[in-house]
Amino acid sequence: QVQLVESGGGLVQAGGSLTLSCAASGLTFSIYTMAWFRQAPTKERDFVAAISRSGSTPYYADSVRGRFTISRHSAKNTVYLQMNSLEPEDTAVYYCAAVRLHSSLYDQRTYDYWGQGTQVNVSS
Repeated sequence: QVQLVESGGGLVQAGGSLTLSCAASGLTFSIYTMAWFRQAPTKERDFVAAISRSGSTPYYADSVRGRFTISRHSAKNTVYLQMNSLEPEDTAVYYCAAVRLHSSLYDQRTYDYWGQGTQVNVSS
């Protein structure tokens, strides 16, 4: 059974930092592209970042490029999202996702597996 378990969310002041983690189990981690999406209240679930299977190529939404960094640790089957210079607009539930074969990394319908999400709240 595939499981993606996010952790690391919480409350932080604007300008602060958080690091999210997503531990994957039940799949061959090295053959999956991993990603983070987020969903704010009353909004659609939006792409945040993704990282290639090898970890060599990251992809970012324009809204987070330069502030967020995605990485993966193969031995730990874990993907991370380092979030710096957080803004109130970053407040959302953050979801980890995995896809083996994809047509578009930016489309949530592409993804095979999802975590349950972790809440991030940024106060002004």
